[in-house]
Amino acid sequence: MSKAKYNRILLKLSGEALAGVKGFGIDSNTVAKIVGSIEVVYKMGVQIAIVVGAGNFWRGRDGKGMDRSTADHMGMLGTVINSLALQDALEKFNMPTRVMSAIPMDRIAEPYIKRKAVSHLRNNEIVIFACGTGNPFFSTDTGAALRAAEIDADIILFAKNIDGIYSDDPKKNPDAVKYDTITYHEVLMNKLAAIDLTATSLCLDNEIPSLLFALEDPSNIVDAVMGKSTGTFIKK
Repeated sequence: MSKAKYNRILLKLSGEALAGVKGFGIDSNTVAKIVGSIEVVYKMGVQIAIVVGAGNFWRGRDGKGMDRSTADHMGMLGTVINSLALQDALEKFNMPTRVMSAIPMDRIAEPYIKRKAVSHLRNNEIVIFACGTGNPFFSTDTGAALRAAEIDADIILFAKNIDGIYSDDPKKNPDAVKYDTITYHEVLMNKLAAIDLTATSLCLDNEIPSLLFALEDPSNIVDAVMGKSTGTFIKK
């Protein structure tokens, strides 16, 4: 079997990715393909932590006219739905999985405790972090950066609906240039918002490298863990 470049990763999945072509909710065939790639990485002996968004159900910024705190908490609950669906799919592939929530809900998830999370990872259990940071006004990208720093992940893999970081929005500007490698300073200076800028700053402060790539082909997860060139590598 091919060798992994990293020992411990944090995989950030966008909520939209779980919806597949439906665009809303959870598509079981799409989730199965994603989990199939995660299984390949798991069998390499890589310790895997996951943060999943909730864009397939709700985004805090979609709550026009709502109190922002309320809207963001609704989004956090959406991440719990996705986390449980992902746990169910992973365990069908015989991968032991724990869901840990930043907001207490002990009937369905463990409370997030850093030491317990690291212990689960060392016991070869996949850990899914739900509810982002547990606070409004922070994205799940920022939640991923925070958890990666806490568990001392080797890298954050941002699996998005775009294949890398560009000099401009490629949907609006056909001349936008894709970066193979870029620094966090450049991302912040040019406000390249493929990753939330708060998350970018947190990764910079904690010197955590990251890789942003498209999840349209779930095998990109395997390529990323093996260190193959895919997407955009972001470094200090």
